[in-house]
Amino acid sequence: MDFHMPLYRPPSFADEKFISAPDVKTARCATDGVLPDNYHSTSIYPEYFKVNGEWKLAEESRMDCSVILRGSGVLDVVEMRNVKAGDSVILGRDEDCGDGIYLNANGFIDEADTNGGQFVFRQKRSRETAFSCDYDRLYALLEYEKAHGNIVWVMGPAFAFDHDARKAMQLLTENGYVNGLLAGNALAVHDLEAGYLRTALGQDIYTQRSVPNGHYNHLDTINAVRRSGSIASFIQENNITSGIIYSLSRQGIPFVLTGSIRDDGPLPEVCPNAYDGQDAMRRVIRKATTVICLATQLHTIAAGNMAPCFRVVNGAVRPLYIYSIDISEFATNKLADRGSLTAIGMVTNVQDFIVNVAKGVGVMK
Repeated sequence: MDFHMPLYRPPSFADEKFISAPDVKTARCATDGVLPDNYHSTSIYPEYFKVNGEWKLAEESRMDCSVILRGSGVLDVVEMRNVKAGDSVILGRDEDCGDGIYLNANGFIDEADTNGGQFVFRQKRSRETAFSCDYDRLYALLEYEKAHGNIVWVMGPAFAFDHDARKAMQLLTENGYVNGLLAGNALAVHDLEAGYLRTALGQDIYTQRSVPNGHYNHLDTINAVRRSGSIASFIQENNITSGIIYSLSRQGIPFVLTGSIRDDGPLPEVCPNAYDGQDAMRRVIRKATTVICLATQLHTIAAGNMAPCFRVVNGAVRPLYIYSIDISEFATNKLADRGSLTAIGMVTNVQDFIVNVAKGVGVMK
């Protein structure tokens, strides 16, 4: 299947409502982290703001943020906690030009659609949904993104418990289908445990047989990494030659590990502060043109809420694709329910999914 990129239709700024619309109004923040009344909050859609008679797109938009108008006319989208006293915040709740703000919710048109319909991602999915076409479209998308985009994976620890899933992800990484990874302490711990001791939580990653005293294995792995001082040093010192984290480290691909209240250890690279972790995740997400979320509900929701439905690449507006993969229908549909309308859900075992993907793009037999 060939990949077809939906076209973006910008607003017609020659229409009277755009011409007669006022410039945006702003107000200064009086206190760090506190917005002025009637502040404008951003969405996942492309949003335009009229500044000195010119309509400008907020290119780095995302959900539930504010827009600061910098002195040079630059639109800077920031979280509430990151606004500073003196920042000039755009005001207004009318998103149809009345406040100099326009939200373009119907911008993407798929001309390959025989009905000429609006391009939409969101669909409610269930275990009875047919996913064959979704797989074929995903293979084509990944081939396109490998050459032209940025693919970020958001992963739960389930991958680290299976030999073939770890191998599939390693091959995808080594062959250019991974540009970033977002995960928690557990994914990295059990993946490194698998490379170090061939177990995950004390069970052999292929046979699933429990080894004697295996419940110590993940703690021994954490302790060994902490003794080495970093994941990279641990990999080198212990001759680790397989796995997800190994391949990311070897290829120099960024990964962000964010902490939770239940973490063991954690590993030295884990962000212990939730807001530091959020900032680190945003730095990776803001480059993404496709995000694939697998068996991690909270990380999936977080990543989805950080991502708009579009990206500006070389001056052109294009869709940002989000996939949510889980064995639970609730998990795959939750992202859409939280407002990430561009999410495509696939209900399946993520270990089987990643092996299918590796085979579908030709990196695994």
